[in-house]
Amino acid sequence: MINFQYVRASDVSDAVRQIAADPTAKFIAGGTNLLDLMKEDVERPTRLIDISRLPLKTVEETADGGLRIGALVPNSDLAYHPMVEQRYPMLASAILAGASQQLRNMASTGGNLLQRTRCYYFYDTATPCNKREPGSGCSAIKGLNRMHAILGASEACIATHPSDMCVALAALDAKVHVTGPEGERAMAFSNFHRLPEHTPQLDTNLQPNEIVTAVELPPQGFATHYTYLKIRDRLSYAFALVSIAAALELEGGTIKKARLALGGVAHKPWRDTAAEATMRGQPANRDTFTQAADLLLRDAKGYPHNTFKIDLARRGIVRALTQAAQGSPQSQSSKSIL
Repeated sequence: MINFQYVRASDVSDAVRQIAADPTAKFIAGGTNLLDLMKEDVERPTRLIDISRLPLKTVEETADGGLRIGALVPNSDLAYHPMVEQRYPMLASAILAGASQQLRNMASTGGNLLQRTRCYYFYDTATPCNKREPGSGCSAIKGLNRMHAILGASEACIATHPSDMCVALAALDAKVHVTGPEGERAMAFSNFHRLPEHTPQLDTNLQPNEIVTAVELPPQGFATHYTYLKIRDRLSYAFALVSIAAALELEGGTIKKARLALGGVAHKPWRDTAAEATMRGQPANRDTFTQAADLLLRDAKGYPHNTFKIDLARRGIVRALTQAAQGSPQSQSSKSIL
């Protein structure tokens, strides 16, 4: 780990001024990802700006009945917050499916959005990686790629986004609030993370001199018909091979509204509104769910070690939607291939 300076931001405006003045600086809150990256020599900030004491730790109801979550709310606090448990239980389930209790106690909401891929080659500075060193190549394409992307990948990068929480936020159609030198702005969650294309070193559309201040949830939380299904190699402390956030609004046995997002399959949480649209007005049955899965995975592409993830994702989608339709709220983990 290199030497670095440590400073503390007094407020959001001060944090923005400090990050704008030093392009090599990084914000630090819980540090659950950044410190690992620094230890592995992947990140080399010359200055750490401590934002952990900024007043961004509240969960408040919005005027339209939604929820505004401060960027520094710890993951554990958010998962067990009464309004989240009651109105957005899919989000609570996704958070509790990730990491360990100790890490959830430290990890922040904003930091979860900004965590970087767990691609082995990204962490190994002895191997080429376009995310670490643009133009050097992607070692994963012809290497060990069992955990890697099957959707939205490019010739430059096949890494996946590691977050569980973000999969649920994508399905819930959240917004991300950020502040920079030009003031505040809000982004649709679907526009926050990026696909790799030719710039895999850019994970998000957050500008270098901006800070995430909050995540906003809309009023509808799909609290009755939902499931978060995480399929992984072991039942705890493992990243997803495939994860599915599924939510339905039903009228009788007919689907009025559907939400579907995948994790572990792309450079960002993967949501396909076309697949959701095909379910509207259809019966909540296996045929409908299979058609949606096929549409969502229509462009999926496997690599030598991860082609199995395509069928795994297809079966996982059908299973998650079936559980959501049954109205048996739950978070599911599985280490089998369904």
